[in-house]
Amino acid sequence: MKNVLVTGGAGYIGSHACKALKAAGFIPVTYDSLVTGWKDAVKFGPFEQGDLLDRAKLDSVFAQYEPVAVMHFAALSLVGECMQDPGLYWRNNVAGSLSLMEAAVAAGCLDFVFSSTCATYGDQDNVVLDEDSVQMPINAYGASKRAIEDMLRDFEVAHGLRHVIFRYFNVAGADPEGDVGEYHRPETHLVPLMLDAIDGKRDALTIFGTDYDTPDGTCIRDYVHVCDLVDAHILGLKWLREGKDSRVFNLGTGTGFSVREVLDESHAVTNRAVPYVEGPRRAGDCTKLVSGSQRAINELGWEPHRSNMKEMITDAWRWHQSGHYEG
Repeated sequence: MKNVLVTGGAGYIGSHACKALKAAGFIPVTYDSLVTGWKDAVKFGPFEQGDLLDRAKLDSVFAQYEPVAVMHFAALSLVGECMQDPGLYWRNNVAGSLSLMEAAVAAGCLDFVFSSTCATYGDQDNVVLDEDSVQMPINAYGASKRAIEDMLRDFEVAHGLRHVIFRYFNVAGADPEGDVGEYHRPETHLVPLMLDAIDGKRDALTIFGTDYDTPDGTCIRDYVHVCDLVDAHILGLKWLREGKDSRVFNLGTGTGFSVREVLDESHAVTNRAVPYVEGPRRAGDCTKLVSGSQRAINELGWEPHRSNMKEMITDAWRWHQSGHYEG
């Protein structure tokens, strides 16, 4: 079995990717600092704790495991935080990714799957974004991801580092078998915050902004089930392993849900109303961000069959009720 180095493999998406990699016949080697990840989420292969800026540690991990590819999820991703401390995002996301790419090239590991974001497109309303849409990020998070994409292209020209880039935005749901799920500290994602409010673990959900130019005044986002998302990453890895050219793929459903629509669907699934309060907009938040995925469907054969709001909330609610890594 071949090893794949998974940065951020102790996080939400990374841990689901590790399970999918194991099912696909690979050994996922998790590399995670545990700043935002959870050791209890590492269940499917070896674990190495380390920072991406620690080049010596990275070199030793590449030497020990000789991975055939890198799947890069590790990043800071909070909109509010990146507006307050952009330097943190440039240092962690960009400099860390540069260190990782240099280590991969030095080790001769030249297949690279990168978890990017539709936030690189910025605030482009009333359009379905595709891979050719202009990139104009409005915050340091999106800008840092765009910079990493640029670095990957340069590294391919100079060093032959072939890559698949996935751009997506909101990820929801959980492993239907309950092995891993979504848990952050602090929690910032809408669905788990909503379920915490339903369950009485927080007083109320805050809706940030109710005066957007949308039908109900709240932000609209495209949501993808985490299991569909990691399926695409496995397909992207196989794409590279088959010797195909570097490629960018958007991952989305092409339709969006407003915050209020997500709350309504949660009420329908859990049969419990969501307690909420209305707050001001957050700096850096877009009005509407919806991504198409026709290229991934046509070229990768991707099928986002779980990415409907009912199923995403149902799986998230099951995970939520089963307990978290904190015990």
